Amino acid sequence: MSNNPTISRRSLLGMLTSAVAGTSLGSLMPVRATAQEQPLKPKTNIADASKHPRTPSSMPGKFPGKVVLARDENAWSNDAPDIRVLDRMLEGTLLSLTGAPSIGAAWRELVTPDDIVGLKVNPVAGKLLSTSPQIVHVIITQLERAGIPRKNIVIWDRREFELHETGFTTDAFPGVRITGTERKDAAGSFRDNAGKLYSEAVIDRDWYYWADVEEKYDEETFPYMVNEGKHSYFTGICTREVTRIINLPILKNAGSSVTLCMKNLAYGAITNTSRLHKTLWHETCAEVPAFAPLRDKVVLNIVDGVKGCYQGGPAANPQFITTFNTILAGTDPVAVDRIGYDIILKKRIKEKIQKEENPKARTFMDLAEKLGLGRADLGTIDLTTL
Repeated sequence: MSNNPTISRRSLLGMLTSAVAGTSLGSLMPVRATAQEQPLKPKTNIADASKHPRTPSSMPGKFPGKVVLARDENAWSNDAPDIRVLDRMLEGTLLSLTGAPSIGAAWRELVTPDDIVGLKVNPVAGKLLSTSPQIVHVIITQLERAGIPRKNIVIWDRREFELHETGFTTDAFPGVRITGTERKDAAGSFRDNAGKLYSEAVIDRDWYYWADVEEKYDEETFPYMVNEGKHSYFTGICTREVTRIINLPILKNAGSSVTLCMKNLAYGAITNTSRLHKTLWHETCAEVPAFAPLRDKVVLNIVDGVKGCYQGGPAANPQFITTFNTILAGTDPVAVDRIGYDIILKKRIKEKIQKEENPKARTFMDLAEKLGLGRADLGTIDLTTL
């Protein structure tokens, strides 16, 4: 990597994080060990999540276990997603999911004109493998048809500057707020004149995921984590600013597992995440969305699978990027992840990356099901294919 002058510090951090995740997930093979030999998992504060009563909109949402898959071979055209095809695919998907008579009515099953709607995208792998601006344009247009004004729409992710780098700018999305937790100023600094991180004004220290594991960060890495210690604080974007969240991950792998709905929410909504990859990856993916700021606000998950990857994820390795020409949607993030997982698994087996399924790669889905966030058992999932 040192011979490649185009690799930025951020990209290097992302690849190193991906390598850690890929190693821990890709090597999840059955082991013969006694209970005494099994390492104890670090404790977390997951019990705190249940202290806040569930609401009618809590995960798995209005349509538990229901997933709609739309596929159109024309979705990727002329080296880009085709907006007209995406519009048709998404409309069919939502009409099938909700049973509504029109696309406006379908969206109003999930959001209202009074909501502040946060679109949680995923730009971490850069332009090669970001949630596509095209699908976001389609969603915003359809939301407007449902009566949601642009001023009530927020595009957000963890790192604001990554949003800008992947095409989510005010020029491209006029009237829509674009924001992130980790921020830089015009000079490229994470800190103000007093040396304080801009992120400090965004995070909400009243909401946190505590885990009995920590990691020290050097000065260059620290701004990407916001804080050290055993607390990972939720972003105020989802605790204070938005009232409904539409989750927009990409169809891609993480080792022998996947990084879809649950991962996009969990690792995108909290600080201090590097410490959670090695021993608590599955737990973090399942437990962070169990807290009210995500559990009660995420009303829809739309997986952008027009283009995705089946190896090398969550970073972008061109060798393993392919056009799936697919959209997955559901209010149940666990069920959507389970269907997406099968798509990636079949591709990996076809490409001889792995011979058979490694059930441990689905651990986070099973944990999430136990937490009441959705359905992980294929036998209980209602899949409609368009």
